Amino acid sequence: MDYLYKVMKYLVTILVFTLSLTIAKAGLNAGAALSNITPQMGVPLNGVIMQTGPAKDIHDELFARCIVLSDGKVTLAFAIVDSTMISTEVHNAAKRQIESELGIPPGNVCIAATHTHSTPRSVTGLVDDDLHREYLDFLAVRLADGVKRAHNRLTPAEIGWGSFEEPRFVHNRRWYVKNAVQSPFGDRPETVKMNPGANSAQLDKPAGPVDPEVFVVAIRNSENSQPIAVLGNYGLHYVGGIPGGTVSADYFGVFSDAIQQKWNADRLSPPFVGAMSNGTSGDVNAIDFRKPRQKFALYQRMNEVAMELAKGARQVIDKMEFQSDVNLASASRELRLKIRKPSAERLRWARKNKAPDDTKIRLNRTQVYAKEALILNELPDDVPVPLQVFRIGDLAVAQSPSETFAETGLAIKEKSPFAGTTFTIELANGYTGYLPPKNQFEFGGYETWPARSSFLEEEAETKMRATLLQLLKQVKP
Repeated sequence: MDYLYKVMKYLVTILVFTLSLTIAKAGLNAGAALSNITPQMGVPLNGVIMQTGPAKDIHDELFARCIVLSDGKVTLAFAIVDSTMISTEVHNAAKRQIESELGIPPGNVCIAATHTHSTPRSVTGLVDDDLHREYLDFLAVRLADGVKRAHNRLTPAEIGWGSFEEPRFVHNRRWYVKNAVQSPFGDRPETVKMNPGANSAQLDKPAGPVDPEVFVVAIRNSENSQPIAVLGNYGLHYVGGIPGGTVSADYFGVFSDAIQQKWNADRLSPPFVGAMSNGTSGDVNAIDFRKPRQKFALYQRMNEVAMELAKGARQVIDKMEFQSDVNLASASRELRLKIRKPSAERLRWARKNKAPDDTKIRLNRTQVYAKEALILNELPDDVPVPLQVFRIGDLAVAQSPSETFAETGLAIKEKSPFAGTTFTIELANGYTGYLPPKNQFEFGGYETWPARSSFLEEEAETKMRATLLQLLKQVKP
């Protein structure tokens, strides 16, 4: 009976999916939905390195902001998630539910964390905590629910895209310093430091570029021009200015609300969905270290940044040429990349410096990285790394599961066969830590220090960049 039930459920799913595509008119169809993913009080907000503690307050609700597109043959789904990072296991659990009920294959679903720092780190095995494990299960279900609800709302649609530059809020946070600094391991001096402070006597120059482009994708109903959704993209890590222990979607959430207001999409039915995805910001934040550090009130800076981005996005939307006759495509590939395991010497250092197993105190930097070295030593020798690209007409979206540097995103855009109409989304479809270009390991700095926050082989960026460019060529008509 169980077997017959599964067969019947599968047939019903296929029938519903087929009928939804039959009912929808020819051309592009789109739907959007919000799925609330706000955690309960007490869920740990700790990261791999950060020791934040539990959630004590909620400043604004967290959402998975979901958009589904279909051309009658291919269906693509986006879920832009108010989360710091999401384990591959959680992505896969959500994608299995989506495929089972909607028939959308995993390679056609982009689930991406925004990287707001004021949320639970949705990484399996990160902390031994029942509330954390419950939240991960809850998150996978809510991600799938959001995509399903967006799919339910498929309606004839038209889409447009464009971009503008906003350089005021993106600054490379890695700087060459005039006096070398020590790594946590005490084994060698380093010439690059993350967030070095506004000390002009010590600073030399930024260790990499930034990407000031803000990409904007807008979708509206083709029959009445009613707004359906906006997907923004900007390579800014996060803004912050949020008290410790407080949950917030940061500027990503503020933008999502602001663009709804600026496009006059309040009180629509079905509701409008705004979303801001993170581009390639692994080495980028909003602080200009060449100037004295400014002081802002709580939440002030993230609101200022978001409102300026929403203002620019609306101006781009007003100039867009919308189209409904677009074809969709996707391509994906899974790489096996090595983990940077600690040497015998590093393991001896880690055992000597690790904190007592029963300690309840806050770990210092040396103890944190000693702990991480011992954990890395127990991991498999390699890991699967999912890479995906989407094509929407002449628009391409490259997706990587890492905290990708701006240099990588700029190179992908430059060499993409979709000249001028490519953007990248990081922390998509998995979590594989920072992705420094190979030369950055020579200079050092936080993003290169081996830990679960930065564990891939030094050749990883080269291989992932090349693979994404191959996938873009694959979907080029």
